[in-house]
Amino acid sequence: EVTDYGTGEIKVWVAENVQTFTQDQIKAFQDANPQYAGYTVTVEPVGEGDASSNMITDVEGGADIYGFAQDQLARLVSAGALMPITGDYATAVTTNNDAGAAAAATMSDTVFAFPLTSDNGYFLYYDKSVVTDPTSLDAIVADCEKAGKNIYMEINSGWYQTAFFFATGCKLEYTTDESGAFVGSDITYASKEGVAAFKGLINLAKSPSFQNGSSIDKTTNLAAIVDGAWDADAAKAVFGDNYACSKLPSFTVDGQSYQMSGFGGFKLLGVKPQTEQGKQLVCLALAEYLSNEETQLARFNAVAWGPSNLVAQQSDAVKADAALSALAEQLAYTIPQGQYPTDYWNDAISLGDDVIADKYDNMSDDELMKVLEDFQARQQSYAQ
Repeated sequence: EVTDYGTGEIKVWVAENVQTFTQDQIKAFQDANPQYAGYTVTVEPVGEGDASSNMITDVEGGADIYGFAQDQLARLVSAGALMPITGDYATAVTTNNDAGAAAAATMSDTVFAFPLTSDNGYFLYYDKSVVTDPTSLDAIVADCEKAGKNIYMEINSGWYQTAFFFATGCKLEYTTDESGAFVGSDITYASKEGVAAFKGLINLAKSPSFQNGSSIDKTTNLAAIVDGAWDADAAKAVFGDNYACSKLPSFTVDGQSYQMSGFGGFKLLGVKPQTEQGKQLVCLALAEYLSNEETQLARFNAVAWGPSNLVAQQSDAVKADAALSALAEQLAYTIPQGQYPTDYWNDAISLGDDVIADKYDNMSDDELMKVLEDFQARQQSYAQ
């Protein structure tokens, strides 16, 4: 049992809007744990996007503890910027957080980070005076058509498009090397599952009530929209007393029903590998504290970041947030977003634009398969 943890400096990077919050939490942590008082902890404002590129560029000069977005995990592990989380800490990550967040913090069965949030993804906002059954996309579209109202989804986006393709079981995954270069892929869009998803997408776009988009302030005649928690206030303003949210609906193709899926996004907290055991133990204890149930709840109350901790998610304050509750339910059906080539995002825009332009409306399954074979071959070519 270590009793002397030594002395030193610990550098922490977090997003600017939680810098003060994090400083206050660390002070409380050190006050409650005098055995760690030998360390001076400095909190610097470095956003989740910049943190990973800064760490990869200079691991030694980087932070000891830092927040990052889950799509950076593989690159950070390859660069040697993340210490494996083991023992009781690893058990805590996998048992105390929702499955999506735990998966986002894990690579090759090893936990590499502490989840902070489960709050980046999309779900359904709707007008409950128009939409009678939010669990069925077909029913939502029918209600919108009947009421002369619109349903919005940004189908010419590689982020939202996966809601259909992942629903039927398609894969779209890339592996990267240490430099972040794409070296392999597992893509199964050219399949019967891909055709089913593609038909679901095409069917939605055929409706006169369908509009392409994901931003509430750019909508007209709105009754339903696939969007994220960042647009909750705008949705409340538009729908008023009829404001409602739910997980994404299911869609039906050729008599089979598929629960819509998509990408999930999570914020994680990583610890850099340390040479001194005392400092390593303090960093681990601090990272665990900054990501635990109480701190996640306090962070939600301070800046509205949605918790990944299962107990925090069940708190009255979080459950009263309809958008975060719907998102938490949806994230159980999503895949944590990894790294994707820029060309994928561009190709997805083109595919969606063609759907919107009715290019595929009267195609046979074989013709649709050919479109997906071409699409898949292009995506595979980016990781040769």
